[in-house]
Amino acid sequence: MKKLLLLGAGGHAESCIDLLNEQNIFILRGICGKLKEKNKKILNKFSVNYTDKDLTKLSKKFKFALIGIGQIHSHQNRLRLFKKLKLLGFEIPTIKSKYSIISKHSNIGEGTVVMHGAIIGPNVKIGNNCIINSNVLIEHGSKIQDNVHVSTSATINSGVQVGAGSFIGSRSVIKQEVKIKNNTFIKMGSIIKKNL
Repeated sequence: MKKLLLLGAGGHAESCIDLLNEQNIFILRGICGKLKEKNKKILNKFSVNYTDKDLTKLSKKFKFALIGIGQIHSHQNRLRLFKKLKLLGFEIPTIKSKYSIISKHSNIGEGTVVMHGAIIGPNVKIGNNCIINSNVLIEHGSKIQDNVHVSTSATINSGVQVGAGSFIGSRSVIKQEVKIKNNTFIKMGSIIKKNL
């Protein structure tokens, strides 16, 4: 298996570890967190053993790194880390839960994480560095730009376009063919029937 470095030490990191443990491609060999998180235990098994300041030297030790920090109000931290990892030469894999249903006619970008129970239909394009959370439904022909977080149980109907850096809250429903501009924040439980 391929050694992987995880960036982040919160709840989203726990979910990413869960995904990594269910497949036989990557093995977690290091966790990068904030200085105050050093030596923190995650899931009673994994320790935070590095900080962001170690990334340059870690690029000599690890080929693969995954961003395990979440995104609600802003995508800037994830974007900053994505750019830094690319600059240092890391490969950022796409991780998909074996409990998701993903059309072979879809396209999912680098560094995107697809959580348990997600359903992604045909002719869906999802950009880089996205979070497609648990039980999300993305219907055929939808386009999700880079750095988007589609939160738990959201429904994106056919032909929807979601702009870069946006957040779609839990249990939101987006009507078919709606266009959502970049950096839009949609709160939990919203019903979106027209362009934003």
